[in-house]
Amino acid sequence: MAKILDQPRYKCSMAAMQTVHAITKALPILHAGPGCAEKLGGSIGSSGYFSAHIFPCSNISEKEVIFGGEDRLKETIENALKVVDADLYVVLTGCTSEIVGDDAEVVVRSFKDAEKPVIYASTAGFKGNNYSGHEWVLEAIIDQHLKPAPTRIKGLVNIWSGVPLHDPFWLGNLRKLEKLVAELGLIPNTIFGHGRGIQNIDKIPAAEFNLLVSPWVGLNNVKQLEEKFGTPYLHYPTLPIGAFETSKFIRAVGDYAGVDQAKIEEIVVQHEEEYYYYIERFADVFLETRVMAKRFVVVSDAQTTLALTKFLVNDLGLIPSKQYVIDDIPVEYRETLSDYFQDLNYDIKAEIGFSSDGHEIHEEIRTTDFYGYPLILGSSWEKKIAKELKAHYLTVSWPIIERLVINTSYVGYGGGLRLIEDIYSEVLTRFN
Repeated sequence: MAKILDQPRYKCSMAAMQTVHAITKALPILHAGPGCAEKLGGSIGSSGYFSAHIFPCSNISEKEVIFGGEDRLKETIENALKVVDADLYVVLTGCTSEIVGDDAEVVVRSFKDAEKPVIYASTAGFKGNNYSGHEWVLEAIIDQHLKPAPTRIKGLVNIWSGVPLHDPFWLGNLRKLEKLVAELGLIPNTIFGHGRGIQNIDKIPAAEFNLLVSPWVGLNNVKQLEEKFGTPYLHYPTLPIGAFETSKFIRAVGDYAGVDQAKIEEIVVQHEEEYYYYIERFADVFLETRVMAKRFVVVSDAQTTLALTKFLVNDLGLIPSKQYVIDDIPVEYRETLSDYFQDLNYDIKAEIGFSSDGHEIHEEIRTTDFYGYPLILGSSWEKKIAKELKAHYLTVSWPIIERLVINTSYVGYGGGLRLIEDIYSEVLTRFN
């Protein structure tokens, strides 16, 4: 009997339209029914150069189900090329078109001589979720669009992290990572957000190395780039938040890139001195035991849960209860991810729950003894259980319906301070 998933934490793989949408002037062309796009494009902040409501769509109906929809798709692509001013056109397939056997790849191949690049990704919803769909879009760009570079650009680093739009902090995180990498004297290259786009995509093969800041999403892509272009990669699994992890990140990237050790340490010392100056000023707030229990729980995807757990333990000295990873992470990555949660300060270890079922997660949280008012970091789904437990609560994960995130980020030294501000603003509100 099929299991009902309560309070879903992700979308189907066709939501990879958001990955395309995050590339300025890249246009998703959907080979699916119109309802798919409407259901998947509802995230806050999904307007821009194109709106999710005007993506070209083949609008598959009963006719295409019976007779096939390849001609309909070809017509849709032709008209999109005529009337929509884009730099990259990405065809994404839905469940219906793949079930009936439409060969979208053959249709797309017929546009190989088009004025603008047209590529294809198989993103039927029954094949996976939007985390996998994100990888499949990048795979299509690498395989179908990129060409070898004549030379490497010294110091150029491609940065990959998170799933655009689905992660509310995706854009701020990328920009902060760019700044950290640039401080080392390297040239960061990202493809998402303002001022990037096709010109940065075309520079990908010229990079000296790829930097993946993610526990698992994107790992297939950097391996693909290594295989196709011989570009090595550095996999740094933890999104760096606060002084402890950010200093580790800077040292790891600097060492990998061959940056002078004296320069690396100068950067770290300068940032840490300022960071701990602020921490010391407000130490009385953090050490006041009555305002918040020392135990916390995070309910989010692997990237966010790992980053926040490490920060709250390593920088603030809090104690993790069971932490929840909700992105339906593939089985082959789970043991490695669990090991990351064992690498915390003071020999502290965090138990991990792999679940996307809100009911199951909330039942476990409800029966956990936090020894006081806990801190719960999660999505808007966690608001109800937080209220029930009189917990301190901060939304950090999709879906978010009561908080606007434009370019906020918790990455880096300043990001860690911002997260402390947000957490303790909630704490102080209760007692004042």
